[in-house]
Amino acid sequence: MKQIIILFILVAAVALGAAASRKGQYVNLKVLPKDISSKDLQGIMTDDFEDGLGVSCGFCHAAAKDGHGLDFASDAKPEKEIARRMMRMTLDLNKEYFKVHKPRIGSNTLTITCTTCHKGEPFPDGDVLH
Repeated sequence: MKQIIILFILVAAVALGAAASRKGQYVNLKVLPKDISSKDLQGIMTDDFEDGLGVSCGFCHAAAKDGHGLDFASDAKPEKEIARRMMRMTLDLNKEYFKVHKPRIGSNTLTITCTTCHKGEPFPDGDVLH
């Protein structure tokens, strides 16, 4: 019985270690940090993109080839590259004009965010400053 308990504890430890080692190993991140936590990534996707642009995941992410869900690594949709350019622009604006030291998407230290211009709309109008 003691050996079964020890074996169970070892198996659980290995499973937890494997799960922890996968943390932040996302494929095809080009602006966001490759070691980002799933909590931080989810926050950026929901708070910055979904709320800031009023869109859901499928706006930027292509459907999976098997028809089930989305292929988050795919660059098939041009909106994904546009989002990357917008993130870089936002970071540059915060660094250059608002002197945010080491700006990062999702940080509450940013002055300019997606919402600044988009205001909950996927395509902001030309009058973004009012």
